[in-house]
Amino acid sequence: MDSSISKSLFFLQRLEPKISVMDRYMIAELIGPFLFGVGLFSSIGVTVGAMFELVRKVTESGLPVSIAIQVFLLKMPEFIGLAFPMAMVLATLMVYSQMSSNSEIVALRSCGISVYRMVVPAVILSLTVTAFSFALNEVIVPNANYQGSLILEKTLEQENPPFKEKNIFYPEFGKVEQPDGSLDDTLTRLFYAERFDGKYMKGVTILDRSKHGVEQIVSSETATWNSAENIWDLFNGTIYLVSPDGSYRNIVKFDHQTLKLSSAPLDLAGRRRTYKQMNIAQSYEYLDLMRLSGNYRKVVKTQVRIQQKFALPFVCLVMGLVGAALGIRPQRRANRGTSFGISVIIIFGYYLLSFITGAMGQKEILTPFLAGWIPNFIGLGVAVFLLARASR
Repeated sequence: MDSSISKSLFFLQRLEPKISVMDRYMIAELIGPFLFGVGLFSSIGVTVGAMFELVRKVTESGLPVSIAIQVFLLKMPEFIGLAFPMAMVLATLMVYSQMSSNSEIVALRSCGISVYRMVVPAVILSLTVTAFSFALNEVIVPNANYQGSLILEKTLEQENPPFKEKNIFYPEFGKVEQPDGSLDDTLTRLFYAERFDGKYMKGVTILDRSKHGVEQIVSSETATWNSAENIWDLFNGTIYLVSPDGSYRNIVKFDHQTLKLSSAPLDLAGRRRTYKQMNIAQSYEYLDLMRLSGNYRKVVKTQVRIQQKFALPFVCLVMGLVGAALGIRPQRRANRGTSFGISVIIIFGYYLLSFITGAMGQKEILTPFLAGWIPNFIGLGVAVFLLARASR
């Protein structure tokens, strides 16, 4: 009995992934430069991307300093997330370059350890950072950006909302009873508004087909959503009642009328959240709304942005491999300034490529998937090529 238990324990130990002394040593060496890079790049990013604008609002618009600090802190998670890939390439490049210049790489290779095995610690750390980056960008960053935007709008008392829209189009589908008594999925209502000013829909026309044939056409100057009763309030309009044969049965003028319709038109027109303020689940909800609205350009743009959201965390893995592949090459002397400069060039090149492929995706030159993932695929290809050359 004891023998069988011992064999089982031995078998389980063989199955467990083992982290060698070399792995622990290299991961420990990587963590310090990585944290330094996160602090450095996030500080630069938030200073350029948020602080200057907040200082301008404090001096020109009278934004209270306490509110500016609060918005500044809410902006930090976004720039920390953007700093992860930059810090990853800086850390791997610095550590592997230092090991190469100290002949540690040569010593490891003389012990029979391949170049591919040496980058395993970088892969382990990169995957850990990738998971953390995904969680940060999904859970914290969108809500922090959204809250910061709301605080600014409320504090500055902006009279002109930043979410004005034109040509709001919303079709509603449902089951309609046919003359033979059967139920058929068809268009039940068609909502159209010329524009939305942040409070009122203007130039509203509603085609009601909730019964077989067109039943009524409602036209009003303005309409607003009544959240207390979950209905639409229509003002200064006309109801055209239509007979089954298509002729007008009656025309009714009104000053105020209510209509039971979902708030989806308001969601389409008054969507406050930008792409940076939505996580993947919210982006898919927005995509469904855009499909209903028939706005094909926004459908394609949203599809591209969703793929970019999926691809962004994996940039950490790509940058970790690229930095390790560059640093592991034989070199006489490691220079931190050189590593920093190379890191900046790599990151700039990656985000430039990402911008180009994203634009190509929105122009439908590339599919949304390729638009989001091609930079990662190219980065992985470069890393594999460099590792293959270093292993010779």
